[in-house]
Amino acid sequence: MIILPNGSATNKPVVEGCRLCEEGAKMVLFITGVCHAGCFYCPLSREKMNRDVVFADEMPVKSDEDVLLEARLIDAKGTGITGGDPMERVDRVVHYIHLLKDNFGEGHHIHLYTASGSREKIEKLAAAGLDEIRFHPPPQLWTKMHGSIYERRIDWAIQAGMNVGIEVPVLPDMKEELIALVRFANEKGIFVNLNELEFSETNYLELNARGYEPKNDVSSAVKGSEEVAYEIVGMDWDIVVHYCSSSFKDGVQMRRRLMRRAKNIRKEYEEITEDATLILGVIEGENLEEIYRVLREEFGVPENLMEINRERKRVEISPYILEEIAPELPWDAYEVEEYPTWDRLQVERVKLN
Repeated sequence: MIILPNGSATNKPVVEGCRLCEEGAKMVLFITGVCHAGCFYCPLSREKMNRDVVFADEMPVKSDEDVLLEARLIDAKGTGITGGDPMERVDRVVHYIHLLKDNFGEGHHIHLYTASGSREKIEKLAAAGLDEIRFHPPPQLWTKMHGSIYERRIDWAIQAGMNVGIEVPVLPDMKEELIALVRFANEKGIFVNLNELEFSETNYLELNARGYEPKNDVSSAVKGSEEVAYEIVGMDWDIVVHYCSSSFKDGVQMRRRLMRRAKNIRKEYEEITEDATLILGVIEGENLEEIYRVLREEFGVPENLMEINRERKRVEISPYILEEIAPELPWDAYEVEEYPTWDRLQVERVKLN
């Protein structure tokens, strides 16, 4: 067993989709929140669950240019298409596969997650250029894969020439069923990804009802999920069996993606932290033009180290300069830490005067 960062593990080198995710080089393209699988552990947010919306990473998509912009801002080498169930909007998926391949080349690696799929849909995705497909069979089928619709789907995808795998969460009370599922995948010669089970705002009641508990006070991961995953990865398999921990998704995969974006969007007055957040100074007041004028004329702040942000109704400035002059300003001044995402989610805000 090869131990990866933040507790993830694998028995062999991971597949291409996972390798690029680890680099932070995969854009997450959320195709739709529509899904008919009804998994009790689905962690999808209320903002997306059962809603027919499209997001490129954190950015709501209103046009093709939004998707291309986000891919450029993270220097994406590939895209992971997710949902909901992307098969519910297969023509939309085909459109975005063509868009991405046409703009970034055939080498732009695209993988997709699904809990369904007819032969026609699977072949349509393969013909469009989908590189990798990951099926999500429900727990009640983990011991009954032979002869099931999922076996047929897997066969269709293999015949269509895609790299094929199974990806499921590790339910700690279903170890034997998971082993049976991996044994089936081993016979088929397809890879398996095991994800650490996590609590979310939408699934915690269902997980609680089944007796699952958080593994500690600071984690949303479920107690026992990781231990079962390690046992299964450590068994003797011919295929790739890869376990992805919840802290790997946040602490490695997402942080590296955010770091790529931060380097591309940072203004001259913003500082990047090792956590891939941005530090800047913020001044708030009624007349932004007057604030800007005073900073320039009375405090001599260089124009490249400050800017009026009309959308957020504030003047942004170098945090180091603001720290020095804040006590002399009649307006509210803050040092702010934000994610470099489309929504600029605020992490911390400290008043300087």
